[in-house]
Amino acid sequence: MNNVIHSKLDSLASRLVESNDSREEDEDDDDAIFAELEAEIENDADAAVRDRGLEQLRLEMQRAKEMRENAHGRYMEITNEKEAIRISANEPHCVIHFYHSNFRRCEIMDKHLAKLAPKYYATRFIRVFVENMPWLVEKLAIKVLPCLMCFIDGVSKDRLIGFEELGNNDAFETAVLELRLANSGVLQKARNAYESGVTYNVSSSSNTMKLRRGGQADQDDDEFDL
Repeated sequence: MNNVIHSKLDSLASRLVESNDSREEDEDDDDAIFAELEAEIENDADAAVRDRGLEQLRLEMQRAKEMRENAHGRYMEITNEKEAIRISANEPHCVIHFYHSNFRRCEIMDKHLAKLAPKYYATRFIRVFVENMPWLVEKLAIKVLPCLMCFIDGVSKDRLIGFEELGNNDAFETAVLELRLANSGVLQKARNAYESGVTYNVSSSSNTMKLRRGGQADQDDDEFDL
């Protein structure tokens, strides 16, 4: 499939999961892009390319809409502890910001995560108020705020505590946080249904915890009973 169609598929995927207040106004534009792509694919002389392209387009539309419905591309607060556990256990890539409203640095962290969420829409970004998450705070030994927990396939792979690794400066750039999270392997910017996009090496912490997802966990894993 040619690069033009690939480029338009990427554009469509990004538009479908982007978070803004004008989504209803953009629905017609999304439909137009979809119709244009469908027409271009159907006009291809190669029958195999046509079939593969139409299937790819269908899968991409379905995947992107599901991600948008599941709040991908948005940085949002979860107030229910069981819901936070469920998200951490079931999302392939997830970043949780444990915060307190009295901590100014938590507000700074919020601003940076809000910028990253739309960019890495295959990663789920959420914030949780520590007083609403007593069991999680104890289980994950959250003691210093702000604290970011990085989960991959239900396993806590990494944590970022405070601003020490960000230069210990309140004025750090979003790119510094982005690089730090990339090193943990939690950032995913999927391109389309056939391409996984950007993949980073996973640097696992020595103390990992696995959230139960219905199967048997590894013997050395700590489990969350959902």
